[in-house]
Amino acid sequence: MDETEFWELIDGSRETAEGDPEEQADLLVDRLLALDPEMVLDFARHFEARYNRAYTWDLWAAAWVLLDGASDDAFDFFRCWLIGQGREVYEGGVHDPDSLADLLDDFDEEFDGDAEELGYAADEAYEQLTGTVAPDLGIPPAPPEPVGTPVDFENERALAERLPRLWERFKDGRD
Repeated sequence: MDETEFWELIDGSRETAEGDPEEQADLLVDRLLALDPEMVLDFARHFEARYNRAYTWDLWAAAWVLLDGASDDAFDFFRCWLIGQGREVYEGGVHDPDSLADLLDDFDEEFDGDAEELGYAADEAYEQLTGTVAPDLGIPPAPPEPVGTPVDFENERALAERLPRLWERFKDGRD
């Protein structure tokens, strides 16, 4: 599976699910079940590599602003959600987390930003296809700490300075 095929699966499942992360995960499992197990593992490698790439302080700060706080687990689920938004939003967010202010049409912290199930879609499909747990993917794990300069999440002024467009659009007026 190449990168284009990976993003086509992500985009197709998101569009059909009309943005519902749980429905997207279910649709993605269904689509992965139509592939052979090696293709499912290829998909999992693409997903995991992007998930690890998104492990940055700046993206965690973006998740913090969008979700009005983000624990370790919430940030993990946010990274799955970010991948589920498709290539343009994902790449834009990884390259410049503040650009999410322009890339997201809307954002409802009660509905968006959490797609834990997307992170398990390939494992679920592989297990259904083979009856066994997916093997190690053979890709390097995420670093033990996020990449970049650490963020003081409790310092709203620092967050606003670090992510000015995102702060202005999604945080101001919410308090």
